[in-house]
Amino acid sequence: MVHSFDGTDGETPYSTIFQHTNGRLFGGTTSGGTGSGVDCSVGACGVFYSVNIGAAPFVAFVGQPAGKAGKTVEILGQGFTGTTAVSFNGISASFEVVSETYLTATVPAGATTGTVQVTTPVGVLLSNVAFRVTP
Repeated sequence: MVHSFDGTDGETPYSTIFQHTNGRLFGGTTSGGTGSGVDCSVGACGVFYSVNIGAAPFVAFVGQPAGKAGKTVEILGQGFTGTTAVSFNGISASFEVVSETYLTATVPAGATTGTVQVTTPVGVLLSNVAFRVTP
């Protein structure tokens, strides 16, 4: 998918785009938008944009996605209120929902390297990278 900015939705993309845990891509431009275009030094130009590419929501790790059994892992995502389960490559883990978008989980004994799965009231979210279990 290629997007062609028309000026009103921004132009001259500037920042590196990133993917939010909701699946959408976000980025910024240095010009365009609905500002006056006369004096961009006061923030009148540029936009922060998002593009929906149809990617599924996921969970992401805060810090390195690796650790041994017993390590507390920080996880970002969305819709965590009411979460019923977290597992590391199929092995159930203890967890604590801290907020709608943040939870912690403890790497369980017997876990192996693989996907982390978070079961929320609206569905299952998978990690965007494998968690590596270390000895």
